[in-house]
Amino acid sequence: MSDLKRRILEMAKKDLEDIEAALKEHVHPELKIVSDIAGHILFAGGKRLRPLLGILSARICDFDQDFDRAFSTVFEYLHAATLLHDDLVDGADLRRGKTVAHSIWGNSEAVLVGDFLLARSLSIAAKTRNCDVIALVAEVTQAMAQGEIHQLSKIKSLDISEEEYMQIIRRKTAVVFRGACRMSALIAGVGEEKKKAVSDFGHHLGIAFQMADDLLDYTCDAQSLGKNPGADLAEGKLTLPVIHALKSAPQPQRAAIEKIIMQDVFSNDEFEALTDLLRRFNGIQHTRQMAERHVAQAKEALSVFQESSTKTLFLMIADYVLDRNA
Repeated sequence: MSDLKRRILEMAKKDLEDIEAALKEHVHPELKIVSDIAGHILFAGGKRLRPLLGILSARICDFDQDFDRAFSTVFEYLHAATLLHDDLVDGADLRRGKTVAHSIWGNSEAVLVGDFLLARSLSIAAKTRNCDVIALVAEVTQAMAQGEIHQLSKIKSLDISEEEYMQIIRRKTAVVFRGACRMSALIAGVGEEKKKAVSDFGHHLGIAFQMADDLLDYTCDAQSLGKNPGADLAEGKLTLPVIHALKSAPQPQRAAIEKIIMQDVFSNDEFEALTDLLRRFNGIQHTRQMAERHVAQAKEALSVFQESSTKTLFLMIADYVLDRNA
């Protein structure tokens, strides 16, 4: 564990304990199988960044004491629902180091529990009695679905552009981080400046998080990653390290990259050769630089807030997005 992660966990210890308690308390399944599948995805070691950002956003907007911790679960339930669906769509084997739910309980059961978690998310959002919050959750859900559809339409597509990649990760990932932060600002009733500040922080943090996640697919081992390295590539997903290397490589090396990524199955040696090419033609470096740029923009968004321990923790979390190993 890095020193930065250790410091974040120490500062956020009480909040993270509250989040775990709230996730268990408010899921409310009436059937054991629903409880088993929901628990399998919810309590398999997630980082809890989204609910933590929600709590911290309420706090930095001076709405801590009256903030119901149940509201921090909204986007974590929604995120878990999409993971159940995505794993099935992608044909994944592992999630957070565990066998995916549909391989244990079945496809239909996994889909329906995903639907259940989405419904729980909306039900808790409705308890805010704030139409803007409910509209936000609906907006995020729609964006995530469109992001997944867009990504599916570009499977093994060699012509995917960096701009399209950005559109996909804004819809798939950034929108959820932004939503978690913005919901708390809406509940707190702060002015537009502070709503925009936490929203922009979440947006840029989410983009950086996804870029860092895409890097890990080529720089991390299976045990740390919780899934097989190259899993995105095996599913036909071309992420920024590959997209940029394809654009930068001369024709002979581009052809070598294309040959590997178009295969349905590739060996460890082929994957290592691909990783070397991504490094050689700046796919890895470019992706990290882009992530660093969005982390800097996330930090800058918080400049409207005075210095505080909450702001310090926000900034540490931004740094952690780049620091993490998985």
